[in-house]
Amino acid sequence: MGMATFINLTVNGLSTGMMIFLLASGLSLIFGLMGVLNFAHGSLFMLGGYTGVVVFAHSGSFILALVSAMLVGVSVGWVVERLTVRRVYGNAIAQILITTGVMIVLNELVKAVFGPDIIATPVPPLLAGSWAIGSVILIKYRLFTLAVGLVVAVTVHLLLTKTRLGMVVRAGVENPEMVQALGINIRQVFSLVFAFGAALAALGGVMMAPAVGAVNPDMGLQNQMLAFIVVVIGGMGSFLGSALGSILVGLAGAYTAWFLPEASLAVNVLLMAVVLLLRPNGLFGMGGE
Repeated sequence: MGMATFINLTVNGLSTGMMIFLLASGLSLIFGLMGVLNFAHGSLFMLGGYTGVVVFAHSGSFILALVSAMLVGVSVGWVVERLTVRRVYGNAIAQILITTGVMIVLNELVKAVFGPDIIATPVPPLLAGSWAIGSVILIKYRLFTLAVGLVVAVTVHLLLTKTRLGMVVRAGVENPEMVQALGINIRQVFSLVFAFGAALAALGGVMMAPAVGAVNPDMGLQNQMLAFIVVVIGGMGSFLGSALGSILVGLAGAYTAWFLPEASLAVNVLLMAVVLLLRPNGLFGMGGE
């Protein structure tokens, strides 16, 4: 493998990792703070993708598509938490069943509206094409997704570490009973974090669609597996762990797809197994920042 190929694969891996990170970080925070294993999280990723396709097709604005997807994610996440998840806190089996039910309902609704087939998703004209630096070909859209992912990662990290809300969220990850005892309505914080995680998932979906060239009703389920692997590798509740885990999974997938395409998922599962053998709580443990 030449240096140019290595650089291209690395950029593609980092780009994919950033989009998985948007899905995984919300999943990690939701589990870390609320103890909820949300099997519907991938459906919010899928809804973001479809929202982006529809808004972009009608408006021609990719910025509007990104914002609309996040608004849909926040809205659906808020409703799902208030109507379903809130009723089953502390009951792991009920959480798995009810969020799986929500996933099925959302997937079937999308199939009813858009049909079961894939819908082609073009790259926005401004981000189409590539730059050539010597023998290295850098795809503009991949660099864009990498930049957006980094901006979101830094912004959310600062939000979690430098603001009062972030302090409450991190304290809630470590000790929700103490936060409640201080007079803070932990249920409202739960709703906010759930909706915020849903918005990140939807943003990941709308950015993933042009990268792969299409949306389909199963895209959430396909990427949710990678998100769960990332969460386990990084450590439950750890935002930093989600970021590093996503980068490792993205790079492992890109390199393996070049040498042995059929082994891409298996390599990520193997990576997860190795991390768990060495650090059973993940790279950054429960609630680590």
